[in-house]
Order: sequence, then C-alpha cells, then structure tokens
Amino acid sequence: MESSVVSEIRRNGDITLGQLRQLLASDDEALVKNLFEQAREVADGIYGKRVFIRGLIEISSHCKNDCLYCGLRRSQKGAVRYRLTDEQILDCCEKGYRLGFRTFVMQGGEDAWFDDERMVRIVSEVRHRYPDCAITLSLGERSDESYQRLFDAGANRYLLRHETADKEHYEKLHPSDMSFDNRMHCLETLKTIGYQVGCGFMVGSPFQTVETIFKDLQFIRTFKPHMVGIGPFIPAHDTPFADQPQGSVETTLRLLSIIRLIHPHVLLPATTALGTLHPLGRERGIMAGANVVMPNLSPTEHRKDYAIYDNKICTGDEAAECRNCTEYRMRAIGYETVVDRGDYRS
Repeated sequence: MESSVVSEIRRNGDITLGQLRQLLASDDEALVKNLFEQAREVADGIYGKRVFIRGLIEISSHCKNDCLYCGLRRSQKGAVRYRLTDEQILDCCEKGYRLGFRTFVMQGGEDAWFDDERMVRIVSEVRHRYPDCAITLSLGERSDESYQRLFDAGANRYLLRHETADKEHYEKLHPSDMSFDNRMHCLETLKTIGYQVGCGFMVGSPFQTVETIFKDLQFIRTFKPHMVGIGPFIPAHDTPFADQPQGSVETTLRLLSIIRLIHPHVLLPATTALGTLHPLGRERGIMAGANVVMPNLSPTEHRKDYAIYDNKICTGDEAAECRNCTEYRMRAIGYETVVDRGDYRS
C-alpha cells in the first residue's frame, strides 16, 4: 500500500517538519515499509541494483581537535596514535586496485603531520599510478588554499561531515575553538573548487532534536552534496559523551530513505556504524535507499586503533576478506558490487 505522505515527499523533493515528526515517530509498519520501498525504487531508477564500493584507508589517528564525542579527540589519553607512511598508503592502494577498488578514501584526524606538501605528494603519486581511480579525502577542516592544492594534485572528492546544521547544537558537540561558520565555509569552498563533496551527521547525537534533524535535511536539500554520510551515534569510552545513549538503527534507516527521496541522485553509504549496531545493518541500509559501502583497506595492525567509537566491526579482516564479504552480503540481498568509480549522477 502506497503512503500519501511518502508519495508527497517523493513528489515534492522536500519534507515538512510535521511530516518528519510523523515518519520518525510512527509505529505503522506499513508506512515505514512503504518509505523504504519508495526510497529503494528511486535509487534503483537512477543507479540500478548496483552498490558502489570505496576502499577506506585510515591514515592517521592523531587529531588536533577535541570534539566531545570522538574517541580520537586530542585529550583522549588512552587512544593509540599512529600514522601511515607514504609507502603504507600506496601499498593499501595497490592491494585495493588488485581487488577491484576504483575509489580510494584517505581518512584521518586533523593531523598537521599530513601537511600540504606531504598530502600533495601522496595524492599526486596515487593519481599517477591509478589514473582511472577517484581519490577521496576526508581530513577535516583545512585552508581554502590547501583544498585547492589537493584538488590540483588530483583529488576528486572530499568528505566533511557538517555534524549538525544547527549552530547552537554544533557548539554543544565541539569545543569553543571550533567554529560552525568555518565548517560551513569549508563545505562551500570545496564545492566551489569543484570537488564532489560529502557532508553528513550522526543520528542520535547528544542534544539532537527533531528540529535539528529537520535543519540537517533542509541543508542537504539546498546544498545538494554529492554524498551524505549518516550513521547512528555510538559512544566512545572516556569521552564526555561516553554515558550517552547510542543512536537508533531504525531512525537512521528512516532518515536514509528520507534523504534519498529529497535528494534522489545522492551517493548514500550504508555505514560501518550501522553494521556495528546491527549484524545486518549495512544490508538494511541498502534496502532503505543507500548505494555505497566502504570496506576497509587499512593495515590490519592499525584497524582497531582508529577507534572513533567503541566496538567498531571489521577491525581484524584482511582487505581481500573485507572485499569478498561485502560482495557476498550485497549479492544476498539482490545487489551487485560495482568495480568502477561510482560517480555522482546528476
């Protein structure tokens, strides 16, 4: 049975606060089922029954910031700190390329050791060796000039979660030396330069309300990022939010579907956080409208050290195991993993 509220959101490419409240609070199984089905229908109509894989390389667990929710925050005394060498990063790319990955995602904390000179050298070498691949960076806030230099060196995409589109909420999640306005400026700059840009937020983060989520959705609708990464909030031990409740898998799935309906062409990951909280979390994310998964290419000896939250899955698997497991899981729900760059389709 088709729901009128879901059809209206799909038709308008927009959602009202009242509609959001209804969808997040509803215990009507038929309504929720229709939400997932319509989102999946939209995604299939644009991208087919194809799931894009990205090879994740976690290059550094050092971070200058002290975000209240993060297990890699500056003052996290128990965190294990590491940095991959240029050679280790290139080795991860080589293994990934042989396994069929055509997008590499280099992710890390805001670590000054990975300055422009070092990152330009790494990006340029990856671009030289793998000209048919997309290079994605997720290294936090940098200067406008830095973003431009990395783009000129060959980076194609940049992922920077906005965390929340509500300034007051942002300031409750971050220390006073971090700026909501600068985070938004960085996203605008990245898009102006020409990157394919990703933003996103945690579902169920402390102090989040339906109103702040509504602001997130309206930001996504108007900014039109190429990718949106959302996942349930998972507390990290020894952080100020260690005792806060984790986010809801069910709410995350509903929001994935809503994002697909209001921004149909978006590249939408089924995140590791979903898989951490539910054994079929990533599969359920795909069935709710997601179309990207990110198996880990990082060296196994450092997987557990990139502990942005507790109990993260897939910390012991070799790259080939991650790749094969992902393919098997997607095939089990009727989807194929695709070995091309998986670019945004406008």
